[in-house]
Amino acid sequence: MVKPLSPKQASERIAQGGVEVIDVRDPHEWIEGHVPTAHLFPLGQFRQNPKALVPQAPVLIFVCAAGVRSETAARLADQQGFKEVYNLTGGTRAWVKAGFALDHEPAVSAAE
Repeated sequence: MVKPLSPKQASERIAQGGVEVIDVRDPHEWIEGHVPTAHLFPLGQFRQNPKALVPQAPVLIFVCAAGVRSETAARLADQQGFKEVYNLTGGTRAWVKAGFALDHEPAVSAAE
């Protein structure tokens, strides 16, 4: 089951560790800024083979710009048997609106 997370809840979970943040936006969106510690797996790429791309972390938080694409990816991960799957409600837009900073580091993905 995919569970929603507010930006505040997501920030707290990330700070606790043991979480993989998966950003499913396109690379041109990623370079504008992303949630700290996130890994880039564009949704089109992710759909092809979710299990091969996502690290086997105990907790997965999916994020996109507004929460729609990440909800799709989170549901795919849930269907693949990942146990603790979250969607960042409102995506990076809500993250910024809540006062959290975005990172601007180069992409880190399985394709590299």
